[in-house]
Amino acid sequence: MDSQRAPLFAIIGAVVIAVLLVFFLVLPEMGKVSKAKEDLAAAQQQEQTLTVQRNALEDTKADAPQNRRIIKQAHQQIPPTADEGGLLLLINTAGLNSGFPIVNINPSTPTFDDATGLSTIVLQVSAVGTYSDVTAFTYRIETLPRAAKITALSLSPGGTSSGTSPLLTMTATIEAYTSDTSAGPGSEPGPTEAG
Repeated sequence: MDSQRAPLFAIIGAVVIAVLLVFFLVLPEMGKVSKAKEDLAAAQQQEQTLTVQRNALEDTKADAPQNRRIIKQAHQQIPPTADEGGLLLLINTAGLNSGFPIVNINPSTPTFDDATGLSTIVLQVSAVGTYSDVTAFTYRIETLPRAAKITALSLSPGGTSSGTSPLLTMTATIEAYTSDTSAGPGSEPGPTEAG
């Protein structure tokens, strides 16, 4: 009887050894394979992200000269100091080049605007000239090397006519800007940053 049981015990022993081999050798290796597949997928995702970032940086590097020109132009149009003297000269020159014999300019105190982060200088400008002078003046204001815009303009009869064109009295409100956040009364001169 023992001889009949011996093959049975051998088969059972072989099955137990096979199960133990699967449990201790194969299953851990399958877990490692699954982990390696997850790591590979994560590495491929990271590679795609890094490729996109590299391409974006290369595009930025290629666009750098143009972006520097744009920044330089913005600094010229919105200077870091109020430079009211230079602004008054620009407005007066625009008026004289437009044909106005005398231009009266009254600047206000610069005021800081939290929404834009800029200080605004409002100028009241008045002059007497023809309609052509007024249109030339508005064009010159809109094309100044410094950012400025006309926010209000009124015309009224200006007295005696000059030749065939009647004279008009122009009153305009012009806004100019500076990135000097402390421009105004009691401020320290020079560019500063908002606190």
